[in-house]
Amino acid sequence: MALTPEQIDFEYPIPSYRFVVSIDDEKIPFSNVTGLDIKYGEMEYRDGVGNYFKMPGLREKVTITLRKGLFRGSNGLYEWISTISLNKVVKKDIMISLTNEQGDEYLFTWNVADAFPTSLSSPTLDANSNEVSIQELTLTADRVTYQMY
Repeated sequence: MALTPEQIDFEYPIPSYRFVVSIDDEKIPFSNVTGLDIKYGEMEYRDGVGNYFKMPGLREKVTITLRKGLFRGSNGLYEWISTISLNKVVKKDIMISLTNEQGDEYLFTWNVADAFPTSLSSPTLDANSNEVSIQELTLTADRVTYQMY
C-alpha cells in the first residue's frame, strides 16, 4: 500500500538538510550547524556509610559552530565578532529551524539564547583545489531550548 504525503511527513524522520538560521530576525544561509546540544555534568555523592551516588550536575556550556560560504560584499559575521572589545560584546538570540520541502513551514526549532562569537575561522586557501571558500563561526551561548510544531 502506497503512503500518502501526509503519512510520509509523520512516519519518516525529518531530513537535516533543509534548515534556516535566523540571527536577530535576519535569515543567513549556512551550510552546516553543529553543537545544538543540551548537556549536564555529573556530580558524585558519597554518604557517611559508604554508599556512592551519581547525580546530574550543572548545565554545561553551549558551543555552537556555524559554517557558510564566503561571499563578496559586507561580512556581518566579521562585524559581529569585531564588536568584542574591552569586555563588551553584542549578544544575540538565534533560531535554527528544520523546514518542510518548500521551506515555508517550521517543523522543529532550536532557540539559542544570548549567543556571542568566540572564533571566526577563515577558509583554507589551496591553489590545487576547486572547493568553495567556507568560513566557520564558533559561538558560546547561555542555553539552547527547542520546540516541535
